[in-house]
Amino acid sequence: MLEDKIKGTIRDVIDFPKQGIVFKDITPILENPELTSEITKAFVSKSEVLKPDAIIGIESRGFFWGLLIAQAMDIPFIPVRKKGKLPYKTISYKYDLEYGSAEIEMHEDALSKGMNVIVHDDLLATGGTAMAAAQLVKSQGANVVGFSFLVNLTFLDGEQKIAPFSNNIISLVNY
Repeated sequence: MLEDKIKGTIRDVIDFPKQGIVFKDITPILENPELTSEITKAFVSKSEVLKPDAIIGIESRGFFWGLLIAQAMDIPFIPVRKKGKLPYKTISYKYDLEYGSAEIEMHEDALSKGMNVIVHDDLLATGGTAMAAAQLVKSQGANVVGFSFLVNLTFLDGEQKIAPFSNNIISLVNY
C-alpha cells in the first residue's frame, strides 16, 4: 500500500526545528525515483477529477510534487513564495503562524479570473500557509477546487482552516 511505503520512508527528526517538534522529513522519498513516481501518479489520479487549470505550489517543498503533478496533467505550475523572492510584480498575503507571522506572494499575472486551481504543499499542519495561498488565489478571482498534501497531521486540525475554500482535501499519508 502506498501510504505504508511513504510512512516507511519518511524520517522523523526529533526536536527540529525546535524542542518538542517531530519533523516529518520527506527527503528520503526524493532519493527514491520509483516511490516519487508512484506518489506523482497517485496525486494525478486523485487530482484530475477536480479538473484544475493550474497547480499552485507553496515554497519550498510544495514545489517538488506540485511541478510534477502540473507537468503530468499538462497544466501550468504557479509558485507561491516567501515575500521578496519573486522577480516580477506580486500580490501578497500576511498571516499568523503559531510562532509568529509570515507573508507569501505570487506574481500578479499568474492567474486569470475563473481559473480552477489546486493548492499543493508537502504537509498540512495548522493550515495557515495553505489558507494564505488560497486567499491569494481568491484575490485573483480564481477558484480553489482542492488542496493536496503528501502528509496531513490530522491532530493539528489544519483541514478546518482550509475547508471554507474547498472540501476537496487530498492527502496520501495521515498522522
